[in-house]
Amino acid sequence: MNGLNTGPRIACEKKTVEQMIQIACRGKHGTREELCASCEQLLSYAQTRLSYCRFGENKTTCGACPIHCYKPDKRTEIRAVMRYAGPRMLFHHPFTLLQHTLHGIRSRKK
Repeated sequence: MNGLNTGPRIACEKKTVEQMIQIACRGKHGTREELCASCEQLLSYAQTRLSYCRFGENKTTCGACPIHCYKPDKRTEIRAVMRYAGPRMLFHHPFTLLQHTLHGIRSRKK
């Protein structure tokens, strides 16, 4: 798929990654209301990559994706964020965590 992805699946993924980056930034960098500059940059990068995901609304979770569209340094950063924020999502955003987990399970079965 070429062009900008604006469907509900991509919007959900964007929301999830934003929530995870917020949790990690608050926990690791001590921010409260706004993200620090490096986390803001990572969020912008991740959302841009999602907007242009070649799978569009048929995308799997990024962890199950056969194509790694992040640059190696950004991939390392987002992995660290997900490793930190993933378990904490249960307390901060349980519904989002449930949706993300179920989507991951469904997309691996296809």
